[in-house]
Amino acid sequence: MLRLARPLQRLVAAPRVATPVRSIATSFPRLSEHVEPILQGSGGKDGEVPTDIEQSTGLERFELLYKLKGEEAFSMAPLEVDRLATPADPIKVFSLDTTRIVGCTGFPVDTHDTILFTVDKDKPTRCPECGNAYQVDYHGLPEDAHHHH
Repeated sequence: MLRLARPLQRLVAAPRVATPVRSIATSFPRLSEHVEPILQGSGGKDGEVPTDIEQSTGLERFELLYKLKGEEAFSMAPLEVDRLATPADPIKVFSLDTTRIVGCTGFPVDTHDTILFTVDKDKPTRCPECGNAYQVDYHGLPEDAHHHH
């Protein structure tokens, strides 16, 4: 009589249980006339360490590109405080965002230590030390003005 080296049950494949398939939800691409610049570097080449300009993205890349041209991307000049501003006539602070952090040194300038506080575009904010009023002068995109932090 012939004997099998392995039991017959092992040779027969067990029936496979079907696994449920999950669908992947995707959204439609946003179609608009506004095209934002891509602030992304080319990346490093295989086997090489990328340079800062090759691997930088976003605001870092924006700033590096300006430095290569010999220019400053962001104004580092102090605000011109030529008067004691009131909530009715605040000092306007240029911004591409709806909020900004301001450092007040008083009026006249340097009459108190620098005090940092947040200023927004909706209503003036007063310095707690000298009372000078500041408000964001928003220059960003209109659709970005409605975002919340």
